[in-house]
Amino acid sequence: QVHLVESGGGLVQAGGSLRLSCAASGRTFSNYRMVWFRQAPGKEREFVAALSRSGVTTYYADSVKGRFTISRDNAKNTVYLQMNSLKPEDTAVYFCAANEVPFTPSPMEYDYWGQGTQVTVSS
Repeated sequence: QVHLVESGGGLVQAGGSLRLSCAASGRTFSNYRMVWFRQAPGKEREFVAALSRSGVTTYYADSVKGRFTISRDNAKNTVYLQMNSLKPEDTAVYFCAANEVPFTPSPMEYDYWGQGTQVTVSS
């Protein structure tokens, strides 16, 4: 079992930045691929960014590429999402998730989820 807790959300103006954190506890953090998803009101949960177990390989949704950066600190059991140049369309609840299988952008394939953190970008 892996327990995930997100933090760092908030209200920011368009063009601003936020850094989300996801702290993990339980099983060995470095065994898990870590992923960020987001869900806006009335929309399906969508993939944002993913990071391999080693932290070397990253994947990004086209909508955030060049603006968001995912990273992990295995010593701190934490994954981060640095979000720059935020847009109103980035407004959503952001979730971190973990699994041990090869990367997939489908939220159905992830076993462990945090409770989410709200990000609101005002225009």
